[in-house]
Amino acid sequence: MPLALLALAIGAFGIGTTEFVVMGLLPQIASDYGVSIPTAGLLVTGYALGVVVGAPLMTALGTRISRKRMLMLLMGLFVLGNLLSAIAPSFGLMLAGRLVTSLAHGAFFGIGSVVAAELVAPDRKAGAIATMFTGLTVANVVGVPLGTFVGQAVGWRATFAAVAALGVVGLLGLAKLVPPLPRPEGAHLRRELTAFRNPQVLLAMAMTVLGFGGVFAAVTYIAPMMTHVAGFSDGAVTWLLVLFGVGMFLGNLVGGRYADRALMPMLFTSLGGLAVVLGLFTLTAHSKVLAAVTMLLVGALGFATVPPLQKRVLDQAHGAPTLASAVNIGAFNLGNALSAWLGGLVISAGLGYTAPDWVGALLAAAALALALWSAGLERRTPAVAATIPAPPAEAPTGRTPIHH
Repeated sequence: MPLALLALAIGAFGIGTTEFVVMGLLPQIASDYGVSIPTAGLLVTGYALGVVVGAPLMTALGTRISRKRMLMLLMGLFVLGNLLSAIAPSFGLMLAGRLVTSLAHGAFFGIGSVVAAELVAPDRKAGAIATMFTGLTVANVVGVPLGTFVGQAVGWRATFAAVAALGVVGLLGLAKLVPPLPRPEGAHLRRELTAFRNPQVLLAMAMTVLGFGGVFAAVTYIAPMMTHVAGFSDGAVTWLLVLFGVGMFLGNLVGGRYADRALMPMLFTSLGGLAVVLGLFTLTAHSKVLAAVTMLLVGALGFATVPPLQKRVLDQAHGAPTLASAVNIGAFNLGNALSAWLGGLVISAGLGYTAPDWVGALLAAAALALALWSAGLERRTPAVAATIPAPPAEAPTGRTPIHH
């Protein structure tokens, strides 16, 4: 794998850490600013909504510059947002810092997925995307627990300062290791928007919302489920989340490897398995051992869907993949927000802390149904991805092409 993928993975590690570490630091942040825990929770929901809005917005703004330069600008924005969060004297400025950081999230993963796929041979594209997303999965195993520990021991501001420093490392890595990929000829916003005419692109994004939403329906409420139902102590929840992160790491590697061989069968397997495991979670949550094993499986099956879903969008948006790729990252966060809301509804309705597992199972099953529908449409309508016209031929630019 090219070293440039390491720079992308470092950036992904920093983004994954700053996204999730705030959940473990909410009590300290709320206490420092004198706000309630629900109010401090706006730092989580605001970030997710910022990703949904920022992914297409920042990608659209970057269509006129090279992808490498745009990635560097996004990482600079990430550093700025985390520094603002670290020094914010008021909760309002802290929230503003989180929103600034979130603007970099979706576009970085979206453009980074395109760059990663361009750096390798066609039969290794999903594996390259998975390598970049490895940074996100490792963040849940190492970055989030370590950041939580630092925040609790030294102060939460130190955590965000450390993440900003990590962003500087990622920025230097992008500048040094990513080759000067030229801006694709004929690339502009109108052309990027044509990708959304393809129903397969929209189906893939709907699969993303529902499939990964199934994961977060359960994980959002994992703390009360593990403490009130399984009987774990409050302190054990951190290590259960680490176990979930290990599953994400393993699932990401498997998903990337087998999506290059058989993309749709990989999706059928991971989504079907996820629906079954989430359904069983309502039973296994009553046993400490089985609940821990299920946490690992949910992480593995959930993240095994990420490389094939992202590659599915890139394949179907052939010729104009950048905006579609970024919007699909926003779709992951939209699924997170939707499933968290639905999970809260069933708990509020008095159905218990395991009820979100059924919500997740139904969402994953719906994503599987869409995947089967998409495959059926593709068999009946071959070469759908070719509906986006190729860019017009232009005079030679004198650039030396990059060979993979």
